[in-house]
Amino acid sequence: MPYTYDYPRPMVTVDILVFSKSQDADTEILLIQRKHNPYKHCWALPGGFIEMDETLEQSALRELEEETGITDVSLSQFYTFGNPGRDPRGRTVSVIFYCFSDRKKLNAKAGDDAAHLDWFDISKLPELAFDHTDIVKKAIVELL
Repeated sequence: MPYTYDYPRPMVTVDILVFSKSQDADTEILLIQRKHNPYKHCWALPGGFIEMDETLEQSALRELEEETGITDVSLSQFYTFGNPGRDPRGRTVSVIFYCFSDRKKLNAKAGDDAAHLDWFDISKLPELAFDHTDIVKKAIVELL
């Protein structure tokens, strides 16, 4: 007999911090401009919902490729964000991954749910969707 759940369950997402550090520029972060609601046209970290048959890292790599075209990067898990209300679609927990690379080697281009993408100096960030400002601030303190 299959087990049935009679309590609400959160959704799980992954978000990816892609930092570029070069000798001739300050540290930059890759952001996408969302194509769809919620937060349509707002800047955000690349990411999205996990698939049932993927590991968290596989989900992060897939979302990064779908939204930015970036492949062949090594991701590390950073932190988990899950405050209630962080996503207007419902209770969502996001596992954050990150990598450092040279933006010139990545050939990033917007795709899937990303209308556009761009690199931003970490000291001059636009307003970000969801709780992504909190995520980036924590990463700046702990990773850079």
